[in-house]
Parts: sequence; C-alpha cells; structure tokens
Amino acid sequence: MLPELTETDRSLYEWQMWVPGMGEEGQRKIKGTSVLISRVGGLGGLVALELAAAGVGRLVLAHGGDLKASDLNRQLLQTRAHIGRRRMDSIAQRLRDLNPDCEIVEVAENVSEANADALVTQADIVVDAAPLFQERLALNSAAFRAGKPLVECAMHTLEASVTTFIPGRTGCLACYVPEVPPSWKRQFPVFGAVSGTAGCIGALEVIKLITGIGENLAGEMLCMDLAQMRFRRVKLPRREGCEVCGAFTA
Repeated sequence: MLPELTETDRSLYEWQMWVPGMGEEGQRKIKGTSVLISRVGGLGGLVALELAAAGVGRLVLAHGGDLKASDLNRQLLQTRAHIGRRRMDSIAQRLRDLNPDCEIVEVAENVSEANADALVTQADIVVDAAPLFQERLALNSAAFRAGKPLVECAMHTLEASVTTFIPGRTGCLACYVPEVPPSWKRQFPVFGAVSGTAGCIGALEVIKLITGIGENLAGEMLCMDLAQMRFRRVKLPRREGCEVCGAFTA
C-alpha cells in the first residue's frame, strides 16, 4: 500500500505534481520507494540530493573512507570543514537537512562481493555511481540476482553516460564489461559539472522508473560528449551466454 501524503508533502512537492502523469499518486509512489546508491560522491551525491529533494522515502547510501581535499571540486554534500573526517557523516547530515522526512540508511563502506546482496535487498531500485569496476560488477550481479532495476551512471573527463538495466528486459553491465579492465584506475580527470550532469540524469531515470512517466533508458545508453555538447543514444543488446543476465528471458 502506498503511503499517504501529508499537507507538508503537498506543499513541498506541489510543482512536481503538476508534471503530466504525476499527480498525488506519482508522489505517493516516490514517497514509498527505497533507493540504494553505491558511492555518494561527485556523481552519486547528486543522485541522492535530487532524489531527497523529490521526496524519495528511503535512501540506502554506501560510501566508505574519509574526505580528502581533492574530493571537494565535485562532492557537493561535503564541506572544507569536514576534510579528514568520515565522508558518510557529512553526506547523511546534508541530506537530512534538506529532507528530514527521508530515511537515510548509512553504510560507511563501499560495495563489494561480500556485501552487495545484503545492500540490494534493502532497496527497490539500485543506482551505481562507483568509480571502480570491482564495485560495479558486484552490484550488477547482485541487482540481477534480486531482480532489481539498476541505473548505471558514469563519467570520465568531459564525457558521461547513463543507462538502465532491467532484469528480464535488458542485458546487463557484464554483457559489455565481463571482467575488471586491467588498466582502469580509481583516479581520473574530472569536473564536478560533468559528474553532476550524469547524476541529475540518473536521478531522473530513477524517478521515471518509480512513476512510469516519460521514457526510460532501458537497454540504451545515453552518451554525452560535453566538450562538444553532443548527445546520442546507443542500443545495448544482450550478450548471448552472459553469466549474469543469461538466465533471464525478455
């Protein structure tokens, strides 16, 4: 059963409920949804911020480590005063300041094969914003085992991409990246505005999955060349014999 809206909800989300196809039912769906976000930094932090602002009822946030000065050009849930302290403390507080009605589940560790299944079971929709493919592939496998939609957000230099994988309907990340690329490193060139662009689009993908409004990116990747402001959608067919999604039939 969907949660009822309070008078505060109606006041806060009035303008977005005017969007065609939303109304109070769409807002109730948003309020009743739980979303897992893997890494809540420059990219995932914007996903979390936009979803909290939209009234999502529960956010499960996985991000470990302490804040570094080099994080601050993109991690907008952090402050200079927090350097050297646990990232998750600032993340959770900033989101609660924005939306005290949103339940924040803090997981001060990164996704791994050891914890991915337990994290995914806590959410209706999964968002992957991790920089390392070890985390991405672990989350992808766990999402498909649980039958949960997975929104994939990524960026590098002035390029970004967003796609949505849905068990039984699309392929998965392992169709295209079956194992960790040997040359991939955690540190890479990044502007906060590029991370934020991908994060905002990823948040909108989640909202569309929840409410059914618009058209989502299921089975397609939105590729963004932000240096030239060129955008294109690329079909992502399922790879035959994929060990992760091969058991699902569309």
